[in-house]
Amino acid sequence: MQEIATGRIIIVGAGLGALYAALCLAPRPVLLISPDALGSGASSAWAQGGVAAAMAQADSPEDHALDTIAAGAGTVEARVAATVTEEARAHILALTDYGTAFDRSPDGGYVMSREAAHSFARVVRVQGDQAGAEIMRALIERVRNTPSIQVLEGVLARGLDCDGTKVTGVEIELARSEGSAPAMLRGAGVLLAGGGSGGLYALTTNPARIRGQVIGMAARAGALIADAEFVQFHPTAIDCGEDPAPLATEALRGAGAHLINREGARFMEAVHPLAELAPRDVVARAIFAQTQAGLRPMLDTRTALGVAVLTDYPAVAAACARNGIDPVTQPIPVAAAAHYHMGGVATDAHGRSSLAGLWVCGEASSTGLHGANRLASNGLLEALVFARRAAQDMLEECRAGDSDAVTLPDLPSGETPDEALVTQLRQTMTSHVGVLRDAEGLQRALATIAQIETAQPDCAQLQNMTATATLIAAAALARRESRGAHCRTDYPDTLPEAARSFLTLAEATALRSNPEELPA
Repeated sequence: MQEIATGRIIIVGAGLGALYAALCLAPRPVLLISPDALGSGASSAWAQGGVAAAMAQADSPEDHALDTIAAGAGTVEARVAATVTEEARAHILALTDYGTAFDRSPDGGYVMSREAAHSFARVVRVQGDQAGAEIMRALIERVRNTPSIQVLEGVLARGLDCDGTKVTGVEIELARSEGSAPAMLRGAGVLLAGGGSGGLYALTTNPARIRGQVIGMAARAGALIADAEFVQFHPTAIDCGEDPAPLATEALRGAGAHLINREGARFMEAVHPLAELAPRDVVARAIFAQTQAGLRPMLDTRTALGVAVLTDYPAVAAACARNGIDPVTQPIPVAAAAHYHMGGVATDAHGRSSLAGLWVCGEASSTGLHGANRLASNGLLEALVFARRAAQDMLEECRAGDSDAVTLPDLPSGETPDEALVTQLRQTMTSHVGVLRDAEGLQRALATIAQIETAQPDCAQLQNMTATATLIAAAALARRESRGAHCRTDYPDTLPEAARSFLTLAEATALRSNPEELPA
C-alpha cells in the first residue's frame, strides 16, 4: 500500500462539523477529505429546521438544557447539555459573521421557529426550511478562500491504521464507481466528521453515502462506541417512493400543520398532550402504527399555511411538486424514516475518542448530549460546539507540520460493495432494527448481518457498514427495556435506572455469536 506523509491535520468528512473545524483550525494546515463535491453529499446541507439556540430574551440556555434532558429520556449527560446550550449563541453569531443569511426580523432580531419538545421558539432558521443549505453555502465559501485548508474531493476514507492504542493514519480510496486500491495518509492527527448511519436503513432521509462507514471504521480500529441502539426515526418523511425520502420539516408542525390519516382523523391528540409537537420518538411510533394499520398517515398544511407553504418552505414544496402532490389542496403522505443516529464513537468534552490521535465530532460521535432521543435541531448545534472544541484541542495536542499540498498517486481499480448485499442489509435493518424491535427480530438481523459480512470480506466499505449495523443491533438486543427512540415490544417498560451503553465491536460481535450470553 502506498503511503503519503503530510504535516497537515486530516479531517474526514465535508459536512458542517468538518468545515467548521477546518476554519477553527486555521491557519494550521488542514487536509479535508470528501467523497463528493463540497455541499453535495453531506447530511448537513439537507437539514431543514435549523440550529437550536436560546436567542430570544424570554429564553435561556438553562431552559434549553432542561428541554434537552427531558427529550433524552434519562440518558443525557446533564453537564454536557449545560455547556453546549450555554455556547449556542456564540456559534450563531459566528455563523452570521461567516455570512450565513439567517431569517431576521425588521428590528434585526433572529426569526425563531418552534419544534417538537422545545418549550420556546428557539430554532434559528433560513427561509423556512433552508438552514442547512445556507449554512453550508457560507462555510464552503469561507473554506474555499482559506489558504491553510486543502480539500481533496472524490476521496473516500475506508479505514484507520492503529497501533493498538493510537491512530497513526487514514486509509483512503478514490470514490469512483470502480473503486480503487487503497493508499495510506499519515498526518498530524485525525478528526472524523463524516456523518451518521441513517442510510443503513431502507427508508431514510439521509444522503446515499451516509451508511455508518465512519463509525464503522473507528469501531474496527478498536474505538469505544456509545449509545449505538438509539436511532432516531423522523416522523414525517414524505412517503413518495424516493430514496432517500424527502423530509417534511418539523417546523411545519410548529407552524400549526396537523397529522391526519386517510379518514381525515387527527390521531396525535389521543397519544400525547403536546399532540403533533410531542417528542420525535412518540410521533414516529404513532405514524408507524397508522402505517401498519393501513391508515395512510398524512401531514395537513392546508389550513395552517395554505399557499404560504410554497414560498415559506421551498424544499418541501419542491419535493411535493416532483411527486405530483399539491400541499395547498392535498395533505402530504408521510412515514417514519431513519434520520439521525444518537449513538456513535464515544468522546469526551474535547471530542477525543478512546484512541489517542483520534477526535470525532458531529453525528459520528456520541457526546452524551442527545441521550435516547435527540431534541429537534440540536444536531447541528452539537456539531458546531464539538467541532470547535476538537479543533482547539488538536491545536494543543498535534505537532505542527509542513503545509505542502498533498498529491495522490494514481491508484488502480479496487473492490466496491455488492449492491445486492447493501440492499439486503438496509432491508434487514428496517425490518428488524427499526421503529419497533424484539429479541427474535434482532437476533435474526445479527445473523443476516454476519452472512452479509462474510459474503464480501475484503471490501472495506461494506465491512464498515456491517460493523455499525452489528453495533446497533447488538446494543438494541442488550438493552432490555424501551427508552426514547429504542422501543422493544417484548420489553415495553422503561427501567427505573437509566444508563448509557458502551460497546466495542469485539463485544458486539461476541454477542452476535452468542446472544444467549446476554447479561441478566
